[in-house]
Amino acid sequence: MVFGLFASRGGKIINSKKVCRGAISRAPAAEKTGKAVYIRKIYTNFAESKTKMLTKIITEDNIQNAKKLINRSQRMVIVTHTSPDGDALGSSLGLWHFLSGLGKNVRVVVPDNYPAYYKWLPGTDKIIIAEWMQKYASELIASADLIFCLDFNELRRTACLENLVKESKARKILIDHHLNPAQFCDIAISHPDMSSTSELIFRFICRMGMFEYVSEPCAECIYTGMMTDTGAFTFNSSRPDIFFIVSELLQTGIDKDAIYSKVYNQYSVGRVRLQGYVLYEKMKLYDDFHTSLITLSLEEHQRFNVQKGDTEGFVNIPLSMGNIIFSGFIREDKDMIKISLRSKGDFPCNRFATEIFGGGGHLNAAGGEFYGTLEDAVAKFEEGLEKFKELLKK
Repeated sequence: MVFGLFASRGGKIINSKKVCRGAISRAPAAEKTGKAVYIRKIYTNFAESKTKMLTKIITEDNIQNAKKLINRSQRMVIVTHTSPDGDALGSSLGLWHFLSGLGKNVRVVVPDNYPAYYKWLPGTDKIIIAEWMQKYASELIASADLIFCLDFNELRRTACLENLVKESKARKILIDHHLNPAQFCDIAISHPDMSSTSELIFRFICRMGMFEYVSEPCAECIYTGMMTDTGAFTFNSSRPDIFFIVSELLQTGIDKDAIYSKVYNQYSVGRVRLQGYVLYEKMKLYDDFHTSLITLSLEEHQRFNVQKGDTEGFVNIPLSMGNIIFSGFIREDKDMIKISLRSKGDFPCNRFATEIFGGGGHLNAAGGEFYGTLEDAVAKFEEGLEKFKELLKK
């Protein structure tokens, strides 16, 4: 039985209306009328219910052009940004499961390692980490005939993969939800108003009428990306479409409570102690600006044996205080200062990130990088508070 606008046959995405007609034409004459009515009713009910409940964000031209590239490509690579987070991994693995289900040869290549609490995601054992396997990653990208670029808006965000992707002769498809994407792909599916790139992957699959290829492992990955990029659906997640998508993912059999626990209830003792330390010793309040700032030096990283991902989420904690609308987290890394920004309400984190640190992001979640000392980064942050004081003092 075939649902949706398109189906798959031998790795190719085809029009399911044709499949329905083919099934009817092969039926005995006496059964044709009944089969036609039955199949048409199934097709109509399914397609109409999905279409009515899920708004069509991705254009038909992008869907048709992407479908052509998928059909004629055999060696595909999915790349995402450095320091992959839940959405980067969820969208990449979700798409990987989908394309693998079509019989495609596809690999996921990430620039560097990712937090241990994402390593349960189905398919992570197949991910190529370029910093550990540079030669193999280079070969995969060089031999690809189609590259999907997920969850980043400019190539520099892929770090060691930047030149490899730039120099590749493969056709490229961007699927992303960050503002102001650079022009480096043949097809750009860019929608900054979406909750996550993982949401866009679900929409991408459904717009091709291929929901039946969203397996339980695929759904787990997509749900994880949506959950983590919205703070477990606490910000940028008020559109009805989001919860329609969640309901569809749940129907595949995923356990959302177990997913939450695997991501948020697997911290190490060191991480929990570090959280207590930064809140008690390292959180500074700017009462006049309704702002909080947490800083963490490289020496403090080493003292608490900080592992990749251990500081994720710290920036959100001060927003639980009623009088705080803007929270910053400035962390010293080996070769740069990492800036994370979060807000409540309508304070524009993305504007602050862009104008003060040359970064970017979304209304309530943004970030950037700073090259200098930790002290200079803090001074820059405080200058930004003065610049944005009218919005902060509302």
